[in-house]
Amino acid sequence: MYFLVLLCFVAVCSSHNRIVESASGPSHNKIVVCYLGTWSVYRPERGSFTIEHLDPSLCTHIIYSFVGLDVLEDSPKSLDPWQDLREDYGNKGFERITNLRNTYPHVKVTVAIGGWNEGSTNYSRLVSDEKRRRRFVQNALNFVKKHNFDGLDLDWEFPGKRGGVASDKDNFLLLVKELKSEFRKYNLLLTAAFGAGKDTIDIAYDVAGLAGYLDFIHMMCYDYHGSWDQKTGSNAPLKSDDLLNVEYSMNYMMEMGAPPNKLVMGLAMYGRTFLLEKSTPLNPKKKIKLGMPAEKTGFQGPLTRENGFMGYNEICLELNNKSANWSVYWDGESRTPYAVNGNKVVSYDNEQSLREKVKFAMKAKLAGVMVWSIDTDDFQGDCFKGDENVSHKNFPLMRSINKSIEEALAELEQEEKEMKEKEKKKKEDIPNDKENEIDSDKHKMNNNNNSIALSGSLSCVIFCIFRFLLFK
Repeated sequence: MYFLVLLCFVAVCSSHNRIVESASGPSHNKIVVCYLGTWSVYRPERGSFTIEHLDPSLCTHIIYSFVGLDVLEDSPKSLDPWQDLREDYGNKGFERITNLRNTYPHVKVTVAIGGWNEGSTNYSRLVSDEKRRRRFVQNALNFVKKHNFDGLDLDWEFPGKRGGVASDKDNFLLLVKELKSEFRKYNLLLTAAFGAGKDTIDIAYDVAGLAGYLDFIHMMCYDYHGSWDQKTGSNAPLKSDDLLNVEYSMNYMMEMGAPPNKLVMGLAMYGRTFLLEKSTPLNPKKKIKLGMPAEKTGFQGPLTRENGFMGYNEICLELNNKSANWSVYWDGESRTPYAVNGNKVVSYDNEQSLREKVKFAMKAKLAGVMVWSIDTDDFQGDCFKGDENVSHKNFPLMRSINKSIEEALAELEQEEKEMKEKEKKKKEDIPNDKENEIDSDKHKMNNNNNSIALSGSLSCVIFCIFRFLLFK
C-alpha cells in the first residue's frame, strides 16, 4: 500500500516538473525583453497578433505598448479602452497579458507609456511642473498596481526634441528619481526606452544620473536609416564608418556612465523599405549597393501597411516567393542583409545579423537584449522551410536570439577558461627564483654543523697528541 502511494507521489512530482519546465523561460541568465505593439491585433489576416500568440518562454520581460498621458489628470490612460479594459464588454488586454504569469511565473509584465505617436510636448510640460510631476508619480503607481503590472516603462520620444525644451534633460531625471522613490516601496520595475543616436543621447538624457534610478535602459538600436535619408541604408547597422551604428551607441552609453548590467540592447524584428529614384539605372546583372538615391517615401508591407516599414513576417514571405524575383545581398560594412527587387529595396535583420549583434552584447557583458517588436517576427511560422518534425516552427528570430545568447555565453566562458589556463601555464613556465636561492636557515644550520664537526675533529686531534706525549 505504502509502495503504491510512493509511486503515485513520484509520478505526480515528475508530471509537475515537466509542466514547470514547459512553462519556463530562456535557459540562459540574460534579459530578453519583448515589446508588444497592441495595435497589431488590427492587422489583416495572418498579420493579426493577439496576446494568445505570445510565447512567454522566449522572453524574460513582456512590455504592453502603449498607454498614453492624460494631461488633465496627469495620469497614464488607455489609448484603446475596448482593447485594454474589461468595462463595456472590452477585450481585457491588461488582464489577459498579466495573467500569462499564472502559467509562466518567470516572466515580468510591464506597461509602456508614450511611443512615437504621443510626441514630446505634453511630457515636457508635465515634468517642468513639480506639482504635476508629484501628481503623475502617484497616479502612475496607482495605475500599475490597479492593473496588476510589474512596473512601468517610460517611452518619452524624446526629451528636448519634437516639441521639447532644453530643460527636459534635468526634469526627466527628476521625474525618474521621484518615480523610483515610490516604486521601490512596492518592488516595482522602472525602465525606460532611450533613443540610440548620439545627438538624441546628448540632448535628452543625463545618462549617469538616470542609470542610478532605472532598473534597465532599453536602447532603441534601430531606425538609424530610412526613407527620410532619401538614400538606401541599413536599418540597424552593427558597424559603420560614422556614428550611426549599434556598437557606437552602446559603447557611448557606457562611456557616459551607464553600467553594462543596466543596458539592454535593442534588436529589430522589422526592416526599412526604399524606392530607388526613377532616374537610377537598373542593371539586373549588377549588384545595387546601399547608399543609392531613394524617394522620400518607402513602400508598404501587405500586413503592417506602413510606408517605409515591413515586418520580418512580411519580408520572409516576399523572399520565399520565387515569382517575386528578389535578390538578397549581405552588406559587409553594416553586417546586415538587404534585398532588391527592381526599384524596391528593403534593409532588415536575419538570424545571421542578429547573431553578430548578440555576440557583441554578450562580450560587452550587457544585461541582455530587447526586441521591437515580437508581433512582427514570423509568429505564424509561415516561412518555415525546415524539418517538418520540428516542434517549433514559429518565432524564428526570437528562437535564434535565445540560441545565440546561449552560444555566445558558452563561447565566452570557453575563451575565459582558455585564457586562465594560458596564464596558469605561463606562471608555471617562469623559473622559480627561490629554488635557486640558498635557504639562509638551512645554510646557517649547515655552517653550524660544519663548525661542530670541525671543532670535534680538532678536539680529537689534540687529545690524540696529548695521549701520545703522555705515554711515550
